Amino acid sequence: MSEKKLSKRKKQAAETKMKIYEAARDLFLEKNVDDVSVDSIVEKAGVSKGCFYVHYESKAELVYILIKDYVGEIDLDYKTYLKSISQDRSTLDIIILLTEKIADILENKIGHDNMKWLYNSLLSSSISSEPTMSYNRELYKMFEEILSDGVRKGEIRSGIPVTILASHLVLAIRGITFEWCIRYPDFNFREECIKQMDILLRGIGIP
Repeated sequence: MSEKKLSKRKKQAAETKMKIYEAARDLFLEKNVDDVSVDSIVEKAGVSKGCFYVHYESKAELVYILIKDYVGEIDLDYKTYLKSISQDRSTLDIIILLTEKIADILENKIGHDNMKWLYNSLLSSSISSEPTMSYNRELYKMFEEILSDGVRKGEIRSGIPVTILASHLVLAIRGITFEWCIRYPDFNFREECIKQMDILLRGIGIP
């Protein structure tokens, strides 16, 4: 087979894989992930079911890839937003503002149903927790940087390593998110996120 034909075939394969990826992403954002079948994905993508299994071993593998990519995109959104906040603001203000941004993304962009599905999947180990839970995730690094600046400016107690403080702040948000999942719709997610963070921050701030 000529190099030109091989190159064309590779290009077509890449395009087909992307069609499947984008169709699945659109459907998962519109519906509960459990309600999206491989059949519905290939129908939306306009490809055969056989094509799906050429590129992805299973729906679970595609879900994992989508979650990993989506977490990276969301963390980039958080990072961009963080850069827009004036460094003249206090450390505690910056953390509260970032928390508000996180709450807004989780509530309005990802949505309650998808977050509930994610927690159920993590608890049942039906998907890997690595994309969302890894301590190498950019979200942890952002909180570490904010807290390090706070220690440097004398606004945060320096007795506890910032890596530990950052992990507990993320843990607090994760806990409130779980509470939102089980108490929905009778739970003001954004308000409770801010309240919880304010309580924690007063505990680590200079008295």
